[in-house]
Amino acid sequence: MHIGAHVSAAGGLPKAVGRAMDIGAEAMQIFASSPRAWRFKPPEDVLVEKFKEASEEAGMGPTVFHGIYLCSLGSQDEALVERSIESLTNHLQTAERCAALGVIFHPASHRGVGFEAVLDQFVEGVKKVLDAAPGDALLMLENSAGAGDHIGSKFSELGAIIKAVGSERLHVCLDTQHAWAAGYELNDAEKLDETLAEFDKEIGLDRLSAIHANDSMRPLGSAVDRHDNIGEGEIGTAGFELMMSRPAFANVPMYLEVPGFTKGGPDKKNVNLMKKARKAVGASR
Repeated sequence: MHIGAHVSAAGGLPKAVGRAMDIGAEAMQIFASSPRAWRFKPPEDVLVEKFKEASEEAGMGPTVFHGIYLCSLGSQDEALVERSIESLTNHLQTAERCAALGVIFHPASHRGVGFEAVLDQFVEGVKKVLDAAPGDALLMLENSAGAGDHIGSKFSELGAIIKAVGSERLHVCLDTQHAWAAGYELNDAEKLDETLAEFDKEIGLDRLSAIHANDSMRPLGSAVDRHDNIGEGEIGTAGFELMMSRPAFANVPMYLEVPGFTKGGPDKKNVNLMKKARKAVGASR
């Protein structure tokens, strides 16, 4: 189990490796472009090679890219859907070039028309992305917190998409804060096992390929997306220890997306708290 974090790739992809090392991260998540803009410039081959070399020298675990926030495959705006497909394709092609695990993206909203109404359209969009970006890099759906009309707060919705797409390259990134906000209790042994059983039934635990490790500022079932530092939120460090004790999480990389104790994003203190939890689990076995 690698303890990773989201780090900046400003100044070029190789810079991200040093930033991950500075906070003790064993794996990293990065943006391949601004998360709030459509503009995309593929990294030059020389930077890709330097990035792979630096990652290997650092013994860095799996790298994942995060898709931009503007993507919306469930929109009724055809132009927006096409731009979303193009953006995800660019990111997945870049992930393949960088030998990354894959690309994580938010399913976003169905814009009030209902999940079933946009399912076929969403599935076709995902298929186009996978076809346009062949290789081994995974495309990973991230579960949502449940606010408004967002897709994927229920495991059944993510499972329906995966089954309809029918590709071995479509997996899931489980965000702990989003799951908590959607009503999945993670810091109680019995409830956690129920959550994992539901995930396995609807999606399949073999499709769980990344975890966003985030505590929650808001209570269980709040449907509000508000990340907190490890141990400062409603899930608590005991909750993360409990999750790490389950075989389903044993080989899944965890990426911190927390505000940071100095409000600068994932930091050494958060990474160390996760490492301490991992060590406690190891000592108890």
